[in-house]
Amino acid sequence: MSQIFNYSGDEDFYHGASIYSNPKEAGLFLSLGDHVDVYFPRKRARINAPFVVNGVSLEQKKQVSIDVLPDECLFEIFRRLPADQERGACACVSKRWLMLLSSIPEEELCGNSGSEGEVNPQADDSQIESDGFLTRSLDGKKATDVRLAAIAVGTAGRGGLGKLIIRGNNTVRGVTNLGLRAVARCCPSLKVLSLWNVSSIGDEGLLDIANGCPRLEKLDLCQCPSITDKALIAVAKSCPNLTTISLDGCQNVGNGGLQAIGQFCQNLKSVTIKDCPFVADQGIASLMSSATNVLTKLKLQGLNITDVSLAVIGHYGKVVTDLVLSDMPNVNERGFWVMGNAQGLQHLKSLTIASCQGVTDVALEAVGSGCPNLKQFVLKKGAFLSDNGLVSFAKAACSLESLQLEECHRITQIGFFGLLLHCGSKLRALTMSSCFGFRDMLLGLPLPNSSTSLRSVVVRNCPGLGDMTLAMLAKLCPQLQYVDLSGLTGITDAGLLSLVESCEAGDGLVKVSLAGCINVTDNVVVALAKIHGGTLEVLNLDGCGKVTDASLAAIADDCLLLNELDVSKCAITDLGVASLARSKQLSLRILSLSGCSTLSDKCLPFLAKLGQSLMGLNIQHCNSLSSKVIDMLMDRLFKCDILS
Repeated sequence: MSQIFNYSGDEDFYHGASIYSNPKEAGLFLSLGDHVDVYFPRKRARINAPFVVNGVSLEQKKQVSIDVLPDECLFEIFRRLPADQERGACACVSKRWLMLLSSIPEEELCGNSGSEGEVNPQADDSQIESDGFLTRSLDGKKATDVRLAAIAVGTAGRGGLGKLIIRGNNTVRGVTNLGLRAVARCCPSLKVLSLWNVSSIGDEGLLDIANGCPRLEKLDLCQCPSITDKALIAVAKSCPNLTTISLDGCQNVGNGGLQAIGQFCQNLKSVTIKDCPFVADQGIASLMSSATNVLTKLKLQGLNITDVSLAVIGHYGKVVTDLVLSDMPNVNERGFWVMGNAQGLQHLKSLTIASCQGVTDVALEAVGSGCPNLKQFVLKKGAFLSDNGLVSFAKAACSLESLQLEECHRITQIGFFGLLLHCGSKLRALTMSSCFGFRDMLLGLPLPNSSTSLRSVVVRNCPGLGDMTLAMLAKLCPQLQYVDLSGLTGITDAGLLSLVESCEAGDGLVKVSLAGCINVTDNVVVALAKIHGGTLEVLNLDGCGKVTDASLAAIADDCLLLNELDVSKCAITDLGVASLARSKQLSLRILSLSGCSTLSDKCLPFLAKLGQSLMGLNIQHCNSLSSKVIDMLMDRLFKCDILS
């Protein structure tokens, strides 16, 4: 017994050195970061001492590691683990174990299937919780096969993976087909898969997803050049619940994939195809003819299709409500004319056409006549649309509520007011941007006895629009609530005052933007505050260099509901900010003073008082404000987002 108590045994005790005889084995452990999806138990170092009997020291034999077993044996052991927590713990041991666990399909887990061994009592609860409500996103360097495997194993027992987003390539060890295979085998609950700019994933990975994730509902592929029609056909055949598909920049996807999608996906509701050079008329025709009664949203951009595709859309698009056609160089006037006259787009509510030379006066009138329920229309870069075509379209589209025209340079004041006179009583919003055909002149158009129902007018960067146009607009549209005249350098107080005063008969102006209107003075702002102070909520005077402290004093006295004010690059001083701070009813949420170079450190207490209600404050390029004052503001207004 004395030998036992006198035994030191220093040479056999664990001193914190590596537990691996081979240093390379240590590299098998994973470093997955803070947001790991697998369970990692805390372990205590095990101390082995020799066992002594009758003075004889018997060395225990070193235990043989389970890791010496071949993959086939480990696979059988892992699939018999009783619960997801145990599988998660094993996944943290080494990369080899993680990859083995991620290769086990869910149906082969004994506890879940009940085919072998004892049935896991938690199986029913696991199935209920695995509805796929978890979302995982991998961006850039974080997108690796190891992380995908960890997600696949870890999310199984925590609600099930429902949405997976992978953006960007990891050039060293990025996501490959192996990572998608792990997701496919462990996550049958996956409903949404989005792959952006992942060139290392090809047909093999998407085939595994098709076979393992039959509940897939949304597929988004952007810049995936290695994926071809073969993968799309497999998805179409195996995922009947697919409702949304988006193909952007997939250079090897063509007509065959679209034909299969239309044939097998009977629940397809939304399709987006952009910059896919092998998609032609045959693919669009097959898709539309097969999805006649379900497809509601269709977006086509940058495709080599012709008038035939537009004719097919016009004939088979019986339930289409949203249609976008952009950058179609091979589509002519005949295509749009046939699309409208086919009378198939009876339920179309929103139509956007951009950079299509086939949009002419005749074509647009046909579209307006063939879409009786059209409520929103957007036309960008309509080089061949004139005033006559716009007025004809307004007469034909009797349900139109919102119209947006951008870079339509043949539209003049005649078309602008002709539209207002013939659009009917349903038009609520009109937007014209960068239309250079305007020439401010007095038009001899007869004015109707009743005014239009227009509530919102946006005219941006149309340099020819001036005071005479505004005066006529004021007579036609007294019920305006939202006015945006940004970048109209030709308008002055005279035109704006007529518009401000005419809107008094309506409910009052709510949002007004005069950004870049360099000729606006305090007269307009004072009148605006006095007449519409009870309704005005947003006012943008960015770049109105003639606006001074008098405008801020009027705003402080009369504006009761104003919560956003932008007076960047205006001629205001500390006195103007003091006026805002002294107001008892004003409660600004956002205030922009960017570029107000005359503001000094004396406005600190006023800004601090305003900051009690502010959520955002912009004091960039206020060169007279010292860094000390800015630091003090940041300390006091800790709830406010300050740009300095």
